[in-house]
Amino acid sequence: MSALLSVRTLTAGYGGPPIIDGINLDVAEHEIAVIIGPNGAGKSTLLKSIFALTKIVSGEVLFEGREITRLKTAALVPLGISAVPQSKNVFPTLSVEENFDVGTYAAPPADRNAVLDKVLTLFPDLRDKLRQPAGELSGGQRQMVAMGRALMSEPKLLLLDEPTAGLSPAYLEKIFDLLLDIRKGGVTILMVEQNAKQALRIADTGHVLVNGQNFASGTGKALLEDETVRRSFLGGAA
Repeated sequence: MSALLSVRTLTAGYGGPPIIDGINLDVAEHEIAVIIGPNGAGKSTLLKSIFALTKIVSGEVLFEGREITRLKTAALVPLGISAVPQSKNVFPTLSVEENFDVGTYAAPPADRNAVLDKVLTLFPDLRDKLRQPAGELSGGQRQMVAMGRALMSEPKLLLLDEPTAGLSPAYLEKIFDLLLDIRKGGVTILMVEQNAKQALRIADTGHVLVNGQNFASGTGKALLEDETVRRSFLGGAA
């Protein structure tokens, strides 16, 4: 598989000392790639840097072989990149359907209704809640709204920051199952996830960050079986 996304010696932060330093990472087309590591490792900063939400000090980001390092966020969505932040990721006073429509503004799909139906097929829990304010939904349902909104632009790459944070165990499993369905639909996924064991079990590849730098990379299976990774980041047994 060819690399859809390549990060090369990326150093970035928020104006002060860099948070990530010399990060390298490749994401192949049609894979699920997971970023794990301790708190403060720079995981979310890496995602934000790819999506043009930090100050890039040096290095580059390539998407489909094109350098996108200094493009603005609004220019990335039409290229095929969508993102779901960890918090404040829905518009609570807007209906579910209005939230979905927000996802079409930067990159309107050719057939909005067909894409909406595709999204609702992925998230059937939301089909009868289209007119309900998103703020009235459960945490798991709000996460589905946020992911559905990101998919309305028909992205090639979906960036997810902690998609299972704060969810009940039942919704946690449901979200991981949905990620596999999204990948089957042809969307590449790069996500940050604290539920490292569960994430690596569905991941094609995994990347461990420590102190803003690369620590280890490999297949999800290989990282689950790596003694150092298991002991330091997975709480012991795989």
